[in-house]
Amino acid sequence: MLLLATSGSKRVRLMQAARAQLRLPPAQVLEWRDWLAQPALLEDALRRPCRFKIEPPGDDPAAHLRLLHDGCRQLDRAPVHAPEHGELLAMDAWFAGFASAMASLAAQLAGLPQARVVNAPAEICLMTDKLACQRHLAAHGVAIPSLLGPVHGYEHLQALLHEHQLDRVYLKPRYGSSASGVVAYRSNKAGRQQATTSATLSRKDGKTRLFNVKRMARYETQHDIAALVDALAAQELYAEAWLNKPRCGDGHYDLRVVTLAGQPAHRVARIGNQMMTNLHLDNRRGDASGLLNAADLAALEAASAQAARAFPHSHVTGYDLVVRQGQAHVLEANAFGDLLPGLLWQGADTYAAQLTQLPHV
Repeated sequence: MLLLATSGSKRVRLMQAARAQLRLPPAQVLEWRDWLAQPALLEDALRRPCRFKIEPPGDDPAAHLRLLHDGCRQLDRAPVHAPEHGELLAMDAWFAGFASAMASLAAQLAGLPQARVVNAPAEICLMTDKLACQRHLAAHGVAIPSLLGPVHGYEHLQALLHEHQLDRVYLKPRYGSSASGVVAYRSNKAGRQQATTSATLSRKDGKTRLFNVKRMARYETQHDIAALVDALAAQELYAEAWLNKPRCGDGHYDLRVVTLAGQPAHRVARIGNQMMTNLHLDNRRGDASGLLNAADLAALEAASAQAARAFPHSHVTGYDLVVRQGQAHVLEANAFGDLLPGLLWQGADTYAAQLTQLPHV
């Protein structure tokens, strides 16, 4: 097995541990930074038939910066500074660099039939473009929250709310991940507004910068909310209708499902008191089977299998869903959605399961 990844990252450690548990030799790791600098290294590594799995480049700041600068060149922009820890910076430029890298990778793999690719580069790229991905899912009959489309700034957001007669929406960076920069926006008839987000505004030397933090920030003045929305919109932002999540005690939850070869496998409830339930935001795991009745469980499995069919060349994917009253809506597809340490399905974690249940890959 060959991984395009970052040595020492949690994903690599978990894969190597799963291989050791199954008495398999360690996977070979090709560093993202090395492949970006010398693409021919991939051909050298794939001289013999093997599985090839692409992991995200975000664990390596040098690879991230390389993709960011490549994207700036493609968009004819001046190169940006290296992002500080947690900084949300030029996400659209990063995606331009990432999409170009995925296209180059796909072209390379076309000449290497001995590589059995776990998730195809084109589909990874599509799932990384969150707005395009949701449109793709909808075109394949998958239920998603209603899309309002791109948001070009605060004033445009207000026009969209008026047009759709809504007072609550989720605003999502088009190329973000792990709830980075997601905003839960609410307003009322009295004109009060509230934006809850993990993105913290920082103003220095007349510039507005955004930093992703674990502690949720709540903005309630038009000045701050407009600055937040405008800064996110400059990196590409879209809006979708607000879906109420089912309750669990004092909190609420959504669900993450990992599909293997198109079939739902690992699943976990993400329970929290905040607007965003991502587990890395100090929310807690819950037993999905204990929270869902038979109709909800059937809806969960049907929706995740239907979503997986929209990505026929991706064998390990994650989906976030809201399930209520026998209906499931897919909030997001994630090409790298298997990072769920310790979560078991039929006695195996996500990494051991993909090694044993995907023999055809």
